Amino acid sequence: MTGAPETSASKAAQSQSAESKAATSQSVEAPTVETPAAAGQPPAAKRGLGRYAFALIPLIVFGGIAGTAAKMLYDQDVHGKNIAEIPSALLGTKAPSLNLPPLEGANLPALTDAAIKGKLTLVNVFASWCIPCHEEHPILKELAKDSRLNIVAINYKDKNDNALGFLGELGNPYKAIGIDPKGQSAIDWGVYGIPESYLVGPDGTILYKRVGPFDDVSLNEGLFPAMEKALGKPAS
Repeated sequence: MTGAPETSASKAAQSQSAESKAATSQSVEAPTVETPAAAGQPPAAKRGLGRYAFALIPLIVFGGIAGTAAKMLYDQDVHGKNIAEIPSALLGTKAPSLNLPPLEGANLPALTDAAIKGKLTLVNVFASWCIPCHEEHPILKELAKDSRLNIVAINYKDKNDNALGFLGELGNPYKAIGIDPKGQSAIDWGVYGIPESYLVGPDGTILYKRVGPFDDVSLNEGLFPAMEKALGKPAS
């Protein structure tokens, strides 16, 4: 009579043991469910750092530009350097090739390599909309009186009629003018801003560069000494 209760108790114990094992098994397997991190997505902390790093890029670029500008101003104020005399990677090298169409209506040749070959030449970059170009123009007219100097021009991103009006009002110091409506030639010459001028030797080598309009200082300390060195005698 005691066998039956023992069998029932045993079966009940076995059933409870099986349920306990099943529960234990479920509790162990549950954490293996794939999470976003396990799927290969970066953790939130890494994503946040990436956003911060990306946001810093404009600040770094601005800092570099500001640092360069500050250095130029420091050189001007402390060391007395003229920031208009910006060094050019082209100085001492052959001038870029010229093959620009003429300014229609100016009755002047196109600006090609032939227009400067074998001559001490001042290549001036100008436009009618450029206020400093207006200020500089009387100086160019005076320079044009020196028969040893060949002055030519690149008319930069200008309208034909406006350029003709500019020359009609202020006079024409140029022996040849080439138009550069898209600014490609200016890029080849490394133009920073206009007006800008390059002294090119008879052999085609760039000897001197002036950024901005000429004045007494830039003439006497820059252009004239470069001309004297190229010609072997004082410029008039």
